[in-house]
Amino acid sequence: MTLVTGSALLKNALHGRYAVGAFNVNNLEILQAIVQAAEKQKSPAILQTSEGAIAYAGLNNLVLLIKEAAKQSKMPFALHLDHGRDLKLVKKCIDAGYTSIMYDGSHLPFAQNIANTKKVVGWAHRKGISVEAELGTIGGAEDKVSARSIFYTEPDSAAEFVKRTKCDSLAIAIGTSHGAYKFAGTPRLDIGRLKVIRELITIPLVLHGASGVPSWLVDKARQYGACLGDPEGVPDDQITRAIQHGICKVNTDTDLRLAFDAGVREFLALKCADFDPRDILGHARDLMQQVVEHRMQLFGSSKKA
Repeated sequence: MTLVTGSALLKNALHGRYAVGAFNVNNLEILQAIVQAAEKQKSPAILQTSEGAIAYAGLNNLVLLIKEAAKQSKMPFALHLDHGRDLKLVKKCIDAGYTSIMYDGSHLPFAQNIANTKKVVGWAHRKGISVEAELGTIGGAEDKVSARSIFYTEPDSAAEFVKRTKCDSLAIAIGTSHGAYKFAGTPRLDIGRLKVIRELITIPLVLHGASGVPSWLVDKARQYGACLGDPEGVPDDQITRAIQHGICKVNTDTDLRLAFDAGVREFLALKCADFDPRDILGHARDLMQQVVEHRMQLFGSSKKA
């Protein structure tokens, strides 16, 4: 199937009251895990690459891999740039065949974020590509994106931002954070703030920094040597509540990293005589697929393709 726009997937999710999972792709095995999970769950998915992934694997390599994987599948996928801050790279991704772009100007003053987002929207819409923007800062660190503090999205500012930029979806800050260490105390999302924003904005809303960091995965990684401290993710029940109140896209990266790490460590510990990279990475891929399938079921996107 040919790639579809992010907007097409998210509009269906908005009307169907579920969310589409956006999963970060860094290599072949991660891509295979996501696509195989989507096929098994009959789910749409967003295949996204960060600026860090592009620097690591190469823009053309990732585009070719993802386009071919989508072509061979019957599931609907969008190719999405995650947290694009470099305007030159954003333009390259638009020209390279991405079907969805996130421009992240959340670190900039409000007026500058609007100006840059409007520019990206103009570039993308001329080619029929959808644009996600961000207002508010979710904090934490992942890839090339980091912030020390969380600045919650103000509802009135969000409404003005969407009206002036004409973006297709908006990532908001309601208490999540990038990485595996999201909360110092009890995990809690500001669902009340989300409800108000949903009342003011009609376009799909996006939740970043929303990995679950499941304890069984952390335990498995620790069992085979990972030094993880005390990671804390967003509980499943809070993800469900956020989707019920208007979140249409949920990003997942940390859970894939943990699954990859745990899978590689486990395989090398239990089968130390096997040095075939296909076996080692294949085991990690299987564990990542298990994680992606759970996320799709949680988001309600299973059987929506």
